[in-house]
Amino acid sequence: AAEMVAEKLDKKIRENLRDARNSLFNGGDMFGANVALTFQRPLLVVLDRNMDMATPLHHTWTYQALAHDVLDLKLNQVRIEESTGDKSPPAVASKPKRPVKAYDLNPLDKFWEQNKGNPFPQVAEAVQEELESYRSSEDEVKRLKTEMGLDGNPSNAAEMVAEKLDKKIRENLRDARNSLFNGGDMFGANVALTFQRPLLVVLDRNMDMATPLHHTWTYQALAHDVLDLKLNQVRIEESTGDKSPPAVASKPKRPVKAYDLNPLDKFWEQNKGNPFPQVAEAVQEELESYRSSEDEVKRLKTEMGLDGNVPDETISMMSNNTAKLTSAVSSLPELLEKKRLIDLHTTIATSILDHIKSRKLDIYFEIEEKIMSKAVLDKSPLELIIDPNAGHSNDKLRLFLIQYLCGSGAGTITETDVNQILNELSVAGCDLNPYQYIKRWKKFSKLSPMSDSQYVFHTGGGTKTVSMFSKLMSQGSQFVMEGVKNLVLKRHTLPITRIVDALMEMKSVPEADEYRYFDPKLLKADNQSSARHRTPFQDAIVFMVGGGNYIEYQNLIDYCKNKSKSSPKHIIYGTTDLMNANQFLSQLSKLGEDIH
Repeated sequence: AAEMVAEKLDKKIRENLRDARNSLFNGGDMFGANVALTFQRPLLVVLDRNMDMATPLHHTWTYQALAHDVLDLKLNQVRIEESTGDKSPPAVASKPKRPVKAYDLNPLDKFWEQNKGNPFPQVAEAVQEELESYRSSEDEVKRLKTEMGLDGNPSNAAEMVAEKLDKKIRENLRDARNSLFNGGDMFGANVALTFQRPLLVVLDRNMDMATPLHHTWTYQALAHDVLDLKLNQVRIEESTGDKSPPAVASKPKRPVKAYDLNPLDKFWEQNKGNPFPQVAEAVQEELESYRSSEDEVKRLKTEMGLDGNVPDETISMMSNNTAKLTSAVSSLPELLEKKRLIDLHTTIATSILDHIKSRKLDIYFEIEEKIMSKAVLDKSPLELIIDPNAGHSNDKLRLFLIQYLCGSGAGTITETDVNQILNELSVAGCDLNPYQYIKRWKKFSKLSPMSDSQYVFHTGGGTKTVSMFSKLMSQGSQFVMEGVKNLVLKRHTLPITRIVDALMEMKSVPEADEYRYFDPKLLKADNQSSARHRTPFQDAIVFMVGGGNYIEYQNLIDYCKNKSKSSPKHIIYGTTDLMNANQFLSQLSKLGEDIH
């Protein structure tokens, strides 16, 4: 049979060659171009089965041959009877046939291509190795999912708090003996509490790691960042005539004085959320207003012929004073209180200004704002980091971490840049443990569905420079602002504010849709969207687990002010700890140490 096939094949090939010489077909006809076909002729060997009758009867031991021998392997597809729990061999005549499932074996299957010609024991070992490798990879994925909270368990401390709080409220609502939500015990009478329920938003610090590191530009946040502000009291090192920056290691510590900042201080309440240059101008205006009032009192006393040494209290009791003088003098206690507050804020603002000028905080703030708002940078952050006169080591580290967290597009930081900056920070004496933790956290965050938009929603933001402090350049100003940029904040929305806005307004945005929803009034706990409250909330309590800051607090306050006309909002901001950037770096450093 083989000889007959060879003869017919030879005849057919000769006919094709004759047709080729007669140009009946060539490369041009085959491929649509005048291409000559040149290739090395292979050897065609045609054999007959009669030459070897034993091999087909031989029990084979290679993977592909065994599959063809004992299974239904045909056209790169093997069909296998599925297991039904019956231990008898397949296809027993007395048993009904089991269901059959087909599996494709094709060249894209690398394992099949590599092992189909190998002995079966070797293939079994390869399967075992692949299985162990898969299990190891699966365990690693499970571990990472557990650490990132993607395994169905609480993903972070905030979610754990929310679950326990939901359980606690449910227990109190179901217990008829408990009057926690009954007005009787709270107000001494049987008064029912009727109000729209506020929205409680419990957030984890992991949702935004950049804002706590950010150099700020508003009065309250700056005081908290560069001064010792705690529990509405700021402690400032008093000036001793030494021009060196505060708290230099080689200098003895200066005397410290405490100043109280409370809601009765109108200047503080009006200006604590304003940019620092605006606050400096407001202090100067208040000082000029006080001086004008003081000069008016002195002028009236002089016109009355009163000696300058006469006590003001005596003047106020004199029956022959004019009404005008009496009115002026009666306002002296108010003027004295005003003067005290002016002196207080002049001291605080001057101390802040010293830090701004000595550490170039205005430049740090401007660059960080551009990084976080994805704007084009005028200068590389590396230039500021390698400048020995630009701030403390922690200032440089904060700038680097913000760029590492938020850099994208043209601001993306490369591995080479990272190594170079780390060398510079090491030379500057920085503690690099915070970077080790942030690096690991960023790696894990890539497993999260929200990782792609983690910092996209630092929306708006940026700064602009306006004319240089015209009111402070006048003669007699308490503030020497030369060399400091008058940066005006553009309206911006921090991640926390955008998430709170989406939750209060019931907006559907990717970063808010992933949050779990708890409603203790529902009979069954359900965080599905179908069970969610559909009416926008007017009041909210925002609690940050893991540490908050005045930057986020002020951003939420500004959000409420902008909403006051269209849809009034009221937000209370709380946190486990109110931290400044140095305290946050200290926590990151401890976490970084644990990695090692």
